[in-house]
This record gives sequence, structure tokens and C-alpha cells, in this order.
Amino acid sequence: MDANGSQVVLRGVNRSGMEFMCVQGYGFTDGPVDAASIAAIKSWKANAVRIPVNEDCWNGYANVKPEYAGENYRTAVKNFVYALRDAGLTPIIDLHWTQGLYTGNSSGCSDTNSTCQKPMPGAGAATFWSSVATTFKNDPSVVFDLLNEPYADRAVSGIDQAWNCWRDGGSACPGINYQVSGMQTLVNSVRTAGANNVILLGGLAYSNDLGQWLAHKPTDPAGNLAASWHVYNFNTCSSQSCWNSTVAPLAAQVPVVVGEIGENDCAHSFIDQVMSWADAAKVSYLGWTWNTWDCGQGPSLISDFDGTPTAFGQGLKNHLAAVN
Repeated sequence: MDANGSQVVLRGVNRSGMEFMCVQGYGFTDGPVDAASIAAIKSWKANAVRIPVNEDCWNGYANVKPEYAGENYRTAVKNFVYALRDAGLTPIIDLHWTQGLYTGNSSGCSDTNSTCQKPMPGAGAATFWSSVATTFKNDPSVVFDLLNEPYADRAVSGIDQAWNCWRDGGSACPGINYQVSGMQTLVNSVRTAGANNVILLGGLAYSNDLGQWLAHKPTDPAGNLAASWHVYNFNTCSSQSCWNSTVAPLAAQVPVVVGEIGENDCAHSFIDQVMSWADAAKVSYLGWTWNTWDCGQGPSLISDFDGTPTAFGQGLKNHLAAVN
């Protein structure tokens, strides 16, 4: 809801770069984040931008070059967030890469540092979110996405155990060798810092499974939680029958934001279906991603930061123009 009590539906894009450039030692962003680049995003009639970020860089860990870590990184993130806000776009801060040594099923890297996706947030994520919440607690327009794509279901035995791990962390996560911060711990970190901002919680299976989200919903004194869902054409829950049976009932009770939509064929027939379904369900959605990568190698929306769409991005651009 907005300040007047009217329902808000977020429709926009992801802006990748701040999750990997700093920890890889290249800078803060992949391409420009200046006023012209933000205007290009707005020209697509977007009203929200999701910003993936990095725990190591924000917390200022020693494995990150000092020029891209700590206060320098936090300032870069804040400047981008505030520039988006001032342009009338809702910023969503997404903890994309986090600490924790995990080498089990579907491991993305054999590295303790925040250099890939981990199945669950580590101990440092609580420090991260306490700091982020303190930074933005006086700006309710900023949304917090606690972890990009949890996949505890790949690391522990059984889906019920995975959802317990998702919520509770710690000893509820056998199979994950580092100290896991569950979603309840992270919600507590945000609220204890005094921030009542909207919090997004992605489900299991890389945020594609929301089946037990409501049953394991953390306690929130602010009553301001929303579900984050990711859907690509290669996901398990990629059919309208699945959306109708698992996502629609949840969306009837809590806000649902599709943090990432995409397809891996450089076309847009799949996301066209997703967006039409989401519009009918009053579900929010953001395309992955506003970066000039080869859409044949992954879902990249643009071929130039002036907003020139790829064949895939053309679908999102056309749809946003129609609905916004």
C-alpha cells in the first residue's frame, strides 16, 4: 500500500552489477547508474528497480579491495538507491551474494566469501541487514529482499526440513556446515534496528517454490512481510496450473512480488504469459536484467544502456507501456 492506503503493484527491472563487481575487484557497478541511465529505465514505464548487493562489500570484509568495500561501497549503494527514489522509482535492496562455505548439492563455488549464491544466509547476513535497516529506516519507500534465491531444499533432507531451515536457521539446517541465519533472525535484525520497511522473503528452490511459505512465515511485529517469487521458463513451477495452485492462494493473503522473471531463449513468449497472469492476480514483477549481456546466454533486457531492448526485452518494454 502507498501512504494513502492504495494498493501498489511494482513493475520494473533488476539492475545487476553491485553484487559481483566489487568482490571481483572491478568497481561498484556494471555500466552506468547515472541520471541518464535511470531516465532510460523510466522510459520503459517501470516503477521499481531491484538492486542485487554483496554482503562482503557492504560489511567491509578484508577479501574486498578497500576502495570497493565498507563505507565506499555503502555510499555507492545509497547514492543509487536515493537517485532511484528521487526519480519516482521504488528501490528494492536484494542481498544476492552472502558468506558461508558450502560445497554440497548445487554449490555455486567452494569459497567462504560472497562470490556466488549460497543456499541460505550466513551469520554475517544479520549484521548486514541490521546495518542496511539502520541506513534506510527513515525511508519507507525502500524495500528489503532478505536473500535472493534460497535453496536449502538442495542442501538438507526433505522439503519439510528445508522449510524449517529457511525460517529457523541454525540447528534446523543439517547439511549446511556454516552458521545459517534463518529468515526469522533476519526479520528480527531489521525490526530491532527500528526499520518498518516492507520485507520480501523468497521461497525455496531458488525462490520458485512458495508452497509452505505461509505455514513458515516468520513473526513480524510490523506486519509488513511480502513473498518474493522467481519464475523462469526452466523452473519447476513454470506453468499456469502451478501458479494457480500455489501462488494465487498466497497472493490472496499477502503481497507477492516476482523479483525475477525471464527466459533463456532470447524471446518473450514465456514472460508474456507470466505478466498477463500476474496482472490478473495483482502480483508485482521485475524483469531480469537491465544489463547489456547477450540475451542468448541469459535473460538480458537491453543491448545499450540508453534502453535499446533485446528481442527478450522488447516483450517487457511493450507490456510495461501497456499496463503502466
